[in-house]
Amino acid sequence: MGLKGFVEGGIASVVAGCSTHPLDLIKVRMQLQGETQVPSLRPAYAFNAGTTAKFPAPQPPKVGPISVGVKIFRTEGVAALFSGVSATVLRQTLYSTTRMGLYEILKQKWSDPNNPGSLPLGRKVAAGLVAGAVGAAVGNPADVAMVRMQADGRLPVSQRRNYSSVVDAVTRMARQEGVTSLWRGSSLTVNRAMIVTASQLATYDQAKETIIEKRWMKDGLGTHVAASFTAGLVAAVASNPVDVIKTRVMNMKVGPGMEPPYSGALDCGLKTIRAEGPMALYKGFVPTVSRQGPFTVVLFVTLEQVRKILKDF
Repeated sequence: MGLKGFVEGGIASVVAGCSTHPLDLIKVRMQLQGETQVPSLRPAYAFNAGTTAKFPAPQPPKVGPISVGVKIFRTEGVAALFSGVSATVLRQTLYSTTRMGLYEILKQKWSDPNNPGSLPLGRKVAAGLVAGAVGAAVGNPADVAMVRMQADGRLPVSQRRNYSSVVDAVTRMARQEGVTSLWRGSSLTVNRAMIVTASQLATYDQAKETIIEKRWMKDGLGTHVAASFTAGLVAAVASNPVDVIKTRVMNMKVGPGMEPPYSGALDCGLKTIRAEGPMALYKGFVPTVSRQGPFTVVLFVTLEQVRKILKDF
């Protein structure tokens, strides 16, 4: 397996990432809805002029994924739906290639020598947690660049970063904000990646094995699609709250000499809940499921096909 697992996982991940990029962009824009640059200063109440009566401050209207997509198309053009796609390619090349390849290596190492490839669910989850953590640490700079490039279009023209590519984004972040900015939100990225990888890869393997063992379907396209869609749904439910916080921490603007809007993940989570309610942590859930489902299906269906092509190598 070794290097082959990394190559197979990398090819499948890049194909899946690029094909579902517009859905990921819509998800990021929805996760940033209702956020102010300094959430702690958002007034909980507003006052009627000339009175001391107070009433809840108006919240911005919630917009669904279709409306967000249409707005991006109308105001920024069709090309905007692929904003940050170069960062997606780099992210999948670094993050997903690492996690997919490492997961396969751990599966082989931890499986029963008398029954290669057979692994209890607990060990599959453990392999996913380790692989996800390592992959996220490697791919964090591309993740930060991707979030910023996807979010740029929602800012006023004068405040946009206008990165021309992922290389430009990474270079400017390192020069203007320091190299450590490339790992901003890395603890969140690692936590999310551990959750996603463990739930996604372990669920896929377990669902595929169950479908074949119960003889509901043979090992083919139908089984791969059913198992991968199940894996995508589980991963979306498990990871959405961490994903919202990660998006906001990575996207925050910190001017010279200014206090950052969030001091960390916990602070971001508390401010988000305080200002927008607990369900704010599930903002963008519909596009998350809409993306995670197709992404996971494309990922594993492509992976199975790539494995067939490379089986003799």
